[in-house]
Amino acid sequence: MAIVDKIRDAGIVGCGGAGFPTHVKYGGRIEYLIVNGAECEPLLRTDRYIMLNHAPELVRALAALKSELNIPHCVIALKHHYAREITSLRKAIAAAGADIAIHEMESFYPAGDEQTIVYEVTGRVVPPAAIPMAVGTVVNNVATIYAISQAMDGIPFTRKFLTVTGEVRKPTILCVPVGTSYATCLALAGGPVHKEYFIVNGGPMMGKPMTMEEAANAVVTKTTSGILVLPRDGYHARTSQVDMKRMLNQARSACIQCTACSQLCPRHMLGHPLQPHRIMRKMAMGGNVEQLLNDPDIRNAQLCCECGICETYACPMGLFPRKINAMLKGELGKAGIRYKAEEKEWTASPLRENRKAPSERTAARVGVQKYYDYEITNLITAQPDQVELPLRMHIGAPAVPTVTVGDRVREGDRIAVPPQGSLGAVIHASISGRVTQVGQRIVIEKE
Repeated sequence: MAIVDKIRDAGIVGCGGAGFPTHVKYGGRIEYLIVNGAECEPLLRTDRYIMLNHAPELVRALAALKSELNIPHCVIALKHHYAREITSLRKAIAAAGADIAIHEMESFYPAGDEQTIVYEVTGRVVPPAAIPMAVGTVVNNVATIYAISQAMDGIPFTRKFLTVTGEVRKPTILCVPVGTSYATCLALAGGPVHKEYFIVNGGPMMGKPMTMEEAANAVVTKTTSGILVLPRDGYHARTSQVDMKRMLNQARSACIQCTACSQLCPRHMLGHPLQPHRIMRKMAMGGNVEQLLNDPDIRNAQLCCECGICETYACPMGLFPRKINAMLKGELGKAGIRYKAEEKEWTASPLRENRKAPSERTAARVGVQKYYDYEITNLITAQPDQVELPLRMHIGAPAVPTVTVGDRVREGDRIAVPPQGSLGAVIHASISGRVTQVGQRIVIEKE
């Protein structure tokens, strides 16, 4: 069976982003396959663990992809201070005799942004609103490549590596079945230090804030990269309570048009016409949002990657350009307005190299520097008595169940598939047991 078919049948999606079905990425002519090992979100250690402990599996998968798909260049890009990981990868590459390069980057945020890493490795600028394939490139993160290695042996994507850190007693890397509850994950990390806390699903810069109550119903999905336990009164908890009306009022009263948000915006530095300060000015002027959607500057909000540099690192007034951009992206989507880039060659700003945000300083700005240097190298595996597998945990259409209540399943069995002709991914049972519920989630309980 072809490797792309194995990827599709295993139900692999991007492990660190929005969950784009991986097999679809390999549908064109590829000049560069870039493995994103930057893990640029402060505090996360999952990909570093895999590079250190599973380098031979990564190299095996990359060599197979390179050979079967006739890819000229295969590059693993990671930060230069990941010394042990680089040594591990070089050793595995040498042992396999593989034609795989290592690209060492500075420690800046967001080094792992897909379009940023393409430029760092190839010097090519992905056009605004385009995907890396527009410049002959595919980007997968480390965990996704590891899942491809598993798929080569017929093992479907049923288990997830993730980091649990912050205000927990034993910060750790977990490998748990997809559908494991957050409560189980927190218990495996020794439990929260305090009775009251705040959760972030993902990293501290781009992760989704969650209250204790929301986290109580949350489960690990194919895209869960980390669970951060943070103070109840910390930066993330405070900013999550600010509603859009207040954000706009603050923009009207406090935006000084210093342009720092635009000067430090990673996409603007790649030459994209995104200027958050202009968006903030026009939103501050007031007016009906629907009318503003016709404004070219407002439409450029669609180019925002929501990395958060503008509001967490650049803005001296504590405003929220990222969240306002995200709101506008939603409104533009509802209105059916899609960005159309000019037909031209795009070039990065000559000032870009001097405007990279150091990773540790970004961590300090969002109040997580306390956890920045945690050495997390231990792995805990678990097999819970129950899992809840959401039908939507990837880009595209939700999967359609192929099981009913009462069915017995074994780990690895298909339990949901994409609708015919739709973008999506297969979902497999992550534990063996009996199906007890089929709705927006499929619940499986051990017998």
